[in-house]
Amino acid sequence: MLLPRIDNLLRYSIVSNFWQNFLSRIGVEVESTTETVRRSLKTARIVAFTGAGISAESQVPTFRGKDGLWRNYRPEALATAAAFESDPHLVWEWYDWLRSLIHAAQPNPGHLALTELQQRAAAGFTLVTQNMDGLHEKAGSQDVVKLHGDIWLLRCTKCGREGRNEQVPIEPMPPLCPCGGILRPGIVWFGEMLPVDEWERATDAAQSAEIFMAIGTSAVVYPAAGLVQMAKHARARVLIVNPEPSPADEYADWILRGPAGEILPRLL
Repeated sequence: MLLPRIDNLLRYSIVSNFWQNFLSRIGVEVESTTETVRRSLKTARIVAFTGAGISAESQVPTFRGKDGLWRNYRPEALATAAAFESDPHLVWEWYDWLRSLIHAAQPNPGHLALTELQQRAAAGFTLVTQNMDGLHEKAGSQDVVKLHGDIWLLRCTKCGREGRNEQVPIEPMPPLCPCGGILRPGIVWFGEMLPVDEWERATDAAQSAEIFMAIGTSAVVYPAAGLVQMAKHARARVLIVNPEPSPADEYADWILRGPAGEILPRLL
């Protein structure tokens, strides 16, 4: 009567050992990849390209995440010139809420690791971001290429005057320029072109990179997402740091799955 039980225990032991060995092997491979990347970064010309994922680790809401809704509005419906023209007060209420969250947010270990990488990079380092929250600068990064603008920069819709404003909450609502025009956030809305100077800086960096790091980006927002392919075609080695698969994975030489705040400090 003990034979079936012994047989089951034997099968369980075999399966258990298989999974332990499998997971152990994966851990070894990840550590090996991490060490290879760490050594390569010491002498390479680096471009780090960051998306919403790294900011989400600092509790900044993402457009596509489960926290992307605000009062039943999708950001895609609010972050447009047409929405602003139709109801600037509503659009500014959303941005005022978002600015309050960003104001309270702190850089996470991923941001801080990129600052450290920039300081160490002997061959050159360019940080390109799709984020407009300013957390890279708050972490100490210098000369950040901002493809989608800066939420703390305001621009007049009448005279074009620009200036920084970090007031939280912002007053009046909506904020006004001395000329009487309504100020808008200095960010790129859906349907608008990327700033020409920033895009040229990003493409020049991607085409001259030796290692291109795509960090926390869904790689679905173009033209910015095309930088990964551009760098690969220019013979850069591509590192993907992201918890989930993305379209950029097909260009990767290395993939490290996980949050930037956990992965990037291990590359120092």
